[in-house]
Amino acid sequence: MKKSILVFAVTTLIIGSTLTSCNTTAEKVENAEEKVTEANVDLDKANKEYIEEIVKYRVEKAEAIAANEKSIAEFKARIEKDKKGAKAEYVAKVAELEKKNTDMKYKMDNYKEEGKEGWILFRDEFTHDMIELAKAVNEFNVNNTNTK
Repeated sequence: MKKSILVFAVTTLIIGSTLTSCNTTAEKVENAEEKVTEANVDLDKANKEYIEEIVKYRVEKAEAIAANEKSIAEFKARIEKDKKGAKAEYVAKVAELEKKNTDMKYKMDNYKEEGKEGWILFRDEFTHDMIELAKAVNEFNVNNTNTK
């Protein structure tokens, strides 16, 4: 009888641990599937935010480029009316600003998405170049206005 109780206890222990480990494995698989699903949702959200950031940035910079084009057009109109000896210098400077502005527009229009890191590098460099161009346009405007 002691043997049968011992065999029963050992059998129960083995069956119990087997059933428990099956549940644990099944639970682990289920948990892993949930984590993968959550990770995919997070990735989709991050990709959506990344694309939205690019679109927003493009719109902002397109507006800045358009503002530069407007300022340059105003400079051209003022230069045409100007009878100063520095007119040739102004025309050359306006042509230089116009080229830089056109180059920036081309650079933005032809940007190909290269992942988040590539985007950050492009965005930072482009922002720096736009700031420099805006400074040049503003300086020219100030200098052109002061010499009248």
